[in-house]
Amino acid sequence: MTENWMNEYKALVDREIDCLVPTLNNCAYAFVNDAARYSLTLGGKRIRPIIMLECCRLFGGDIKQALGFAVALEMIHTYSLIHDDLPCMDNDDMRRGKPSCHIKFGEDTALLAGDTLLTEAFNIAANSSVDDKRKIKAIAILAKRAGLHGMIGGQVLDLSFEKTKPTMEQLKEMCCLKTGCLISAAAEIGAVIAGATENQVALISEYAFNLGLAFQIIDDILDVTSTAEVLGKPINSDAENDKATFVTLLGLDNAKALASDLTKQALDILSSLNKDTKRLCSLTNMLLQRNY
Repeated sequence: MTENWMNEYKALVDREIDCLVPTLNNCAYAFVNDAARYSLTLGGKRIRPIIMLECCRLFGGDIKQALGFAVALEMIHTYSLIHDDLPCMDNDDMRRGKPSCHIKFGEDTALLAGDTLLTEAFNIAANSSVDDKRKIKAIAILAKRAGLHGMIGGQVLDLSFEKTKPTMEQLKEMCCLKTGCLISAAAEIGAVIAGATENQVALISEYAFNLGLAFQIIDDILDVTSTAEVLGKPINSDAENDKATFVTLLGLDNAKALASDLTKQALDILSSLNKDTKRLCSLTNMLLQRNY
């Protein structure tokens, strides 16, 4: 169950999405925008934008300054989900309890909708009201964490592991790239926009990578312990695709223990910041205990 401050942040982000990614009328290619908005407004938890806004607040920034980047990051996350669901990738027909983008709009439109979200995300970030020096640094973080040496690299490794089984260290590397990088981007960008020091940015990044790895482990656990109705997507999909996961490599109990240990490491880093981290601590524990 989310807390009031998380709901408030989510509402701010949802309103900003409607403002920055509006419905198009009298446009020959509006259907692609419709597909992009469909996936963007399908009911995501907005975890990454929430982390960004809270990290901005944590280091003394104005969260309104970070809203554009929060939307941009959510757009990049959504594009990655659209492409993940395609038949050439994970081939999932459901996302958040609704038909995946390619099921509702067709593969060609879904591919372009994902491309649209990725490209327009940088347009929104570039036109945000953040101070130019901090904006450039934040855009560089966004590009690095979403690119070849970040989320894309993680996706490449994920696909390769369908043919060659990874070691535990290889699986951790893949998850840090595929999942951890966008979560880290959220924390880093929020801190940069607020004017945090390099050391503070480094610490909040380390926190976020621990959080991201724990987040992925919980995803793996839920894939075998939850239901499609609760998750809003098919369960046991990893097993059906013969994918190695933390559960298949460690077993259920050891996977839970690793997620708990990573969460503790994340909380220890927060305690070292000498800041008001109660909200982030609450979010961190909530993500460990989530059931969807």
